Amino acid sequence: MELSELRVFLTVAAERSFSRAATKLHRTQPAVSQAVRRLEVELGERLFDRSSKDGTLTEAGRVLHDYAQRLTRLSEEAGSAVRELQDLRRGRVLIGANEAAVHALLPLFSLFREMHPQIQFHVRRVPSRQIPFEVLERNLDFGVLTFQPSQRDLQSITIGDDELVMLTHPEHPLAHRKHVTMAELGRQEVIAHNDPSPARDWVLRLFEKSHAPINIQMALPSLDGIKRAVEMQLGVALLPRRVALSELANGQLTAVRVAQLRLPRHLRLVHRKDGQMSHAAEAFLAISREYYVKSED
Repeated sequence: MELSELRVFLTVAAERSFSRAATKLHRTQPAVSQAVRRLEVELGERLFDRSSKDGTLTEAGRVLHDYAQRLTRLSEEAGSAVRELQDLRRGRVLIGANEAAVHALLPLFSLFREMHPQIQFHVRRVPSRQIPFEVLERNLDFGVLTFQPSQRDLQSITIGDDELVMLTHPEHPLAHRKHVTMAELGRQEVIAHNDPSPARDWVLRLFEKSHAPINIQMALPSLDGIKRAVEMQLGVALLPRRVALSELANGQLTAVRVAQLRLPRHLRLVHRKDGQMSHAAEAFLAISREYYVKSED
């Protein structure tokens, strides 16, 4: 059954006249009659009582009338839903990131929500090494990394900069130093994140190469837990400065640079090169590009 024929059928039923339906639909009466006739042939049942002068529906016509209304309503809802996607009145953006990278996304989310408040964001916690593959497999629209992915089908834009710092309690003996050495950091009781990451592996390799031990006394599963532990003076932590901006501003924590570990971290929003993405993802990419340009001004 064609939706166009169902709409003709519904109009005839509503007008209770083939001629009035033809006028309303701007079609000829024979064309309207043929559309109804095609439905009757397909269904093998009469839909209108031809002996009646007021377009009375047969029992089969009444059954079809209910389904025709539902089908046409679903068709209209489907069209409306697609238009809402195009107009950014619905949709979602899927992003893969580790816990630290979420802090870089929050300003972008705030800016985007001001313009498109009905778009949903879903951020999945994905190990950094797995993110490029998830983006390529279209399981994610974007990923956030601190390194340039090697896959040729991916490209990225920079959405922020960061650096690793030693976070301490303000009363820690090293809190007011401009910088410390790796050896000095290694002698502290260090609170580490227990999730593997390229940054963690890089730091451990540097300590190994320099033959300097690192005294990891506690490993926790969340950045918030690590920061709270440092505030409780249970140790120090080596983390991206960005994850502790509010605590640093409020004087709850102090950031000290580690001379040999001053690795600039460029936060990259990674996406597929083919450009095939949802309207919501395209809009988020455009705002992300604009945001970083403004942040450099």
